[in-house]
Amino acid sequence: MHHAADRGNAAVAPAADGGGPAGHRPAARGKWWPLVAITLGNFMLLVDVTIVNTALPRMADGLGASFTSLQWVMDIYALALAALLMVAGSAADLFGRRRLYLAGLALFALSSLACGLAPDAGTLIAARAVQGIGAAAMFATNTPLLMAHYQGRDRGVAFGIWGGTSGAAAAVGPVLGGLLTEFTDWRAIFLVNLPLTAVAVWITVRWVRESHGDRTARIDWAGAASFTVCTGALMYGLIRGGEHGWTESGTVASLVAAALALIVFVAVERQKRQPLLDLQLLRRPSFAVLMAAALLLQAAAFPYLTYVGLWTQNILGLSPVAAGLAVTPMALMSLLIGALGGRRLAQLAPQIPIGCGLLLTGAGGLLHALLLDGNTDAGWATLTPGLAVSGLGIGMAMPVLVSAALGAAPPQRAGMASGAVNTFRQLGYAIGIAVLGTVFATTLRDAAPGTAAGGHGSKEAVGAAYVSGLTDITLLSGIVAVAAGLLVLAVVRRSDAGTGAPSAPAAGKPVPQDGSDGNGRDTAPAGIGTGSGGA
Repeated sequence: MHHAADRGNAAVAPAADGGGPAGHRPAARGKWWPLVAITLGNFMLLVDVTIVNTALPRMADGLGASFTSLQWVMDIYALALAALLMVAGSAADLFGRRRLYLAGLALFALSSLACGLAPDAGTLIAARAVQGIGAAAMFATNTPLLMAHYQGRDRGVAFGIWGGTSGAAAAVGPVLGGLLTEFTDWRAIFLVNLPLTAVAVWITVRWVRESHGDRTARIDWAGAASFTVCTGALMYGLIRGGEHGWTESGTVASLVAAALALIVFVAVERQKRQPLLDLQLLRRPSFAVLMAAALLLQAAAFPYLTYVGLWTQNILGLSPVAAGLAVTPMALMSLLIGALGGRRLAQLAPQIPIGCGLLLTGAGGLLHALLLDGNTDAGWATLTPGLAVSGLGIGMAMPVLVSAALGAAPPQRAGMASGAVNTFRQLGYAIGIAVLGTVFATTLRDAAPGTAAGGHGSKEAVGAAYVSGLTDITLLSGIVAVAAGLLVLAVVRRSDAGTGAPSAPAAGKPVPQDGSDGNGRDTAPAGIGTGSGGA
């Protein structure tokens, strides 16, 4: 074990000793190229969560896709990312972070090409699933690669730029999707990844060094498989239930399979010496509530924007670019709060910014519902106040969430806590798409039969049905976020959740230079993974 650790530390010696994969390039020549490669990959995988929103109406027309198919196009990417994020981190520690990052980039590029050439909705959904697998490999290696390449002040600069691009991805995604869809074709939203991925691969091969975690660790394949089956069956059951009914045999079978897979996952994790997720962490009230907050914040804040995009284009007649611009107040407000108040927020007891941020996010959803309810004259501007209020809440809660989770876990489990909170975030987005899509489609069918697929009946009836559906899902989102905020304020405490910074190593214990916590799990400064995007 010591030999492996020594090799890992040697592979990531400070840049002054040489840069580049083989260590022959002077550090001064290419110190920031690893940041460019990693940030570019991170930006692409996060943009691909939101870039699809503004392309959905034309995608549906081009492929003859049903409403359920559109749900899966959005959901399967986040689901694959959530299901495989933790196991990808373990694989990166064992096989090499640079190697897995390159594999993720290659898979992401090939699946993006398949998405862009997809002849039907089924092929597109399958390609999006593979794209999510590539994204998981990329996302899991971002933090440890950055920590392996940068120390001291450079590390702070690197994470600041990396985190800033994460937030920018949320703002750029809908507008970029609109531009590509309006002036070229919806397929361009996927094909644009090809040249960007090629650039990222070239820089990675040339400038990024290899690093490892604990190379004696074993991957928890049984835990990963049962977790993947559980989440996949759950999403399938939720979406199928909305389309075919909750007592339909396929729906019931899927939900039962999800429950059984969850039981298997818990049993496996209890027996493993090196589990995917240490279930003892969930016995800590603050940690358990923070995981719930990560899931519920993501479920309440972002998924309803998918259905807003359908409304603004199908009913209001906005162009894809205008539809993308209509939802940017949320991301812009979130970025503004993070930029102006991020340092002060980190000094507060974590339950304050997270709890109050969730309450504000919920208030934004409830404001949407209030302004939309029965308002047949509603336009895109009706959403602006609620989007701004929600963005304020997201900007408060998101930057503190990961560092609070790190503080709520023992130092030796910091890397696992980081992976868990990002997994719960992605899972929240996937659940939100499924649940809100089910509610939205049900309301549309009840208010104006035939509208769920986008358009039968009189224009007035369809428009009223869409407004009614948006009212229901924003109301539900608001209630969920408010409840989560109250739970955080009631349970999470500073002593359990830290102060927004990772715990210091124990006295006499050396600090690993490979971006790990000394047990093969990556750790990061406060704020990692805090972009305001759906990922």
